[in-house]
Amino acid sequence: MGLGHLIREVARTDATVLVRGESGVGKNLVARTIHALSPRRDRPFILVNCAALPSDLLESELFGHEKGAFTGAHRQKLGQFEFAAGGTICLDEIGELPRALQAKLLHVLQDLRFSRVGGRELLHADTRVIATTNRDLEAAMRDGEFREDLYYRLYVIEIHVPPLRECREMIPGLAQHFLTRSNRQYQRQVMLPPNLVALMAEYRWPGNIRELENFVRRLVVLGNADRAREELASRVEAARQRDLPSLPAAPESALPAPISAATVAAGLDLKAIARHAAREAERKALLEVLHHVRWNRAAATRILKVSYKTLLSKLTECGISPSRPRPSA
Repeated sequence: MGLGHLIREVARTDATVLVRGESGVGKNLVARTIHALSPRRDRPFILVNCAALPSDLLESELFGHEKGAFTGAHRQKLGQFEFAAGGTICLDEIGELPRALQAKLLHVLQDLRFSRVGGRELLHADTRVIATTNRDLEAAMRDGEFREDLYYRLYVIEIHVPPLRECREMIPGLAQHFLTRSNRQYQRQVMLPPNLVALMAEYRWPGNIRELENFVRRLVVLGNADRAREELASRVEAARQRDLPSLPAAPESALPAPISAATVAAGLDLKAIARHAAREAERKALLEVLHHVRWNRAAATRILKVSYKTLLSKLTECGISPSRPRPSA
């Protein structure tokens, strides 16, 4: 199921959604799109950045407080859950939510009721919850930083937003969208030359959609496509020249065997041999990286520059267990 189709299907329901992906891939845009396509579209969409506020203020921000609840609480304050009544609340960077608040959020999701800080009245939470994160929540659970019960309460529907390098066919359309918007904003008529569009599709965009949007905005503001192309060409060339991390060799027992003469003689054609060789090379690279990072999968995703979900998929394809192998007795 494609991302667009999944978003449309999810939008028709009130299910809690967990949106995951690297920084800059447009997770908040996905959340806004779900709201805009939902029956709640005419009600508020409230975005709360869980990483932007200290923990002692975040509870009041989310659930409000009563007058006198704490020093400085001179009047009653409504929380974002109340402002989002009938609509959608997006908890951005849910992985940064303090553990003490995770328990309260869990009860809100379970019972659809909450109380303001310092209050006793139970208020109904008629709000759809969408959470976003770029953290490895599974690793956070293992480290005791994220509640397992909250994770499974949020994990009703998961939407993984891929990085631009995994869906380069979207780059020309996104670039044109950002160009149209920036031209309107700055009252310009800048065009995208075909050679620049081709170079955009070649670049990896480590900052994802946010980096692409800023690049196009800068192009419109400066109005110099040749300069923009030179800048992007230097980035592409730097990426080509950048050496892979130096990794120690994995144990010989973990390395795949080369294609044997018997295998070739068994009747494999050239394409099958090439696919087999590519898969074995990929398997060897995965094992070397995992050995280097002591099987820390989150660290492996950063070195390999792939999403956590993609790494798990590759491990399955290559017949590698995600868990660190136990030493033989």
